[in-house]
Amino acid sequence: MTAKKSTRKPAKSTKAVGEKSEGFSDEERVAMRERAQELKAEGRRGPSADKVNGETAVLERIAAMPEPDRALGERLHAIIKANAPALSPRLWYGMPAYTKDGKVVCFFQGAAKFKTRYATLGFQHDAKLDEGTMWPVAFALEELTDSVEARIAALVKKAAS
Repeated sequence: MTAKKSTRKPAKSTKAVGEKSEGFSDEERVAMRERAQELKAEGRRGPSADKVNGETAVLERIAAMPEPDRALGERLHAIIKANAPALSPRLWYGMPAYTKDGKVVCFFQGAAKFKTRYATLGFQHDAKLDEGTMWPVAFALEELTDSVEARIAALVKKAAS
């Protein structure tokens, strides 16, 4: 018996000839490389060193941020540590993040990270922020007023519960 030749043809591209693929931005590629380095570092050190090393890495990353991201990052770190001490700091895609049981609960993305007009406080799937059938998972930050700090404190307490 002879093998039957496939009559299927490869799919054609929907892109115009000569059109450049968007792909990942330079900033996204840097974040992916940072994440790969973080994973390698996690594999090299033991679990008992994670909390200390994570705190140091987060503080160093925040210190390296340009203003006003640095000031926002320093204040957010203090708010999160004071209101959700169960969360452990660590880097996540090169950003300060806070974990519970090894899973990212919240993170801070400075505006300079992806060249956006505002910094972001984001929450991941393991944050306990569910309210009905729709709730916010990221907040734009331009400055931290007393009322904004109080709201963040309440959010991280709830997220870490």
